Amino acid sequence: MSFFDFMIEEIAIDLGTANTLIMYNGKVVVDSPSIVARDQVSGKIIAIGKEARTMLGKTHGNISTIRPLKDGVIADFDASEKMIKILIKNIPELRKRWFPPALRMVICIPSGITGVEMRAVKESAERVNGKEVYLIHEPMAAAMGIGLDVMRPKGHMIVDIGGGTTEIAVIALGGIVCDKSVKIAGDVFTNDIIYYMRTQHNLYIGERTAEKVKMEIGSAIDDLRVPLIEKMVHGRDLLTGKPKQVQVSHREMTVALEKSISRIEDGIMEILSKTPPELAADIYNTGIYMAGGGSMLRGLDERFSRKTDLPVFVDEDPLRAVIRGTGIALKNMGRYKNVLIS
Repeated sequence: MSFFDFMIEEIAIDLGTANTLIMYNGKVVVDSPSIVARDQVSGKIIAIGKEARTMLGKTHGNISTIRPLKDGVIADFDASEKMIKILIKNIPELRKRWFPPALRMVICIPSGITGVEMRAVKESAERVNGKEVYLIHEPMAAAMGIGLDVMRPKGHMIVDIGGGTTEIAVIALGGIVCDKSVKIAGDVFTNDIIYYMRTQHNLYIGERTAEKVKMEIGSAIDDLRVPLIEKMVHGRDLLTGKPKQVQVSHREMTVALEKSISRIEDGIMEILSKTPPELAADIYNTGIYMAGGGSMLRGLDERFSRKTDLPVFVDEDPLRAVIRGTGIALKNMGRYKNVLIS
């Protein structure tokens, strides 16, 4: 160990399609939407995170709001690099420094990522002063964040529903035995609601409104134990062009989301069919664990349980399960060296 090792700061990053979280000294210090607002004339980044999210659907021709990450991987290299740089600078403890410190990073990535996409994540991290960059697969990080001992010879099934992808994996002995990355998650649910409102009610709504509808009355099953109050949705009438409001129920949202949820169910059934028998026996006893923001959709755990005939458990804080696991891997690099991709 050299003298300069004491000058390296360690951070864990969950680089998500919907939100970017950064953990420093065991605490989540940054929790920001992965959105960037860019000036089209100068090319400068004028806002990121929550500030940029307030601009969604409200910008003029000179400003564009973009999501630098799509389906869990970097879609806009320049915007993602600048976003990560600004978010790291916003860490209160590092803001006081005279010079930006060298960083040891652990970044989580989707299990279905290609070599080229992996390299893009690593290069992006190195450009923001990353001296040592390690990667970890999202389902593995989610399992660790939930509190499972991934190093034991015992099978665990994880379903991590994020913003861009749903990661389904069976984990044992510190490795992924079988996995599937389905490009259906929270963002697709939002688009499903936009499409449903347009085709069934002739109402054109924006992304922010659809997101709000999903959070307030979104449901995976129509027979909820606690029925939800119908919601008034505002938008533009496609026939007259006038502003209009429509009353919708959670049962309509179940219809809107049916196709996408069925595809996630198919992915779960496919992985269960590929699971070795000894690990399948473990999963029968332990059930399926769910993490990620998408797992908070009402009735989703019950629906998966009906489909698989297995108990389904949703983490207490599913939005932060992945970053917690990434932080655990960073803190115990010696123990989890086989889990990390250097």
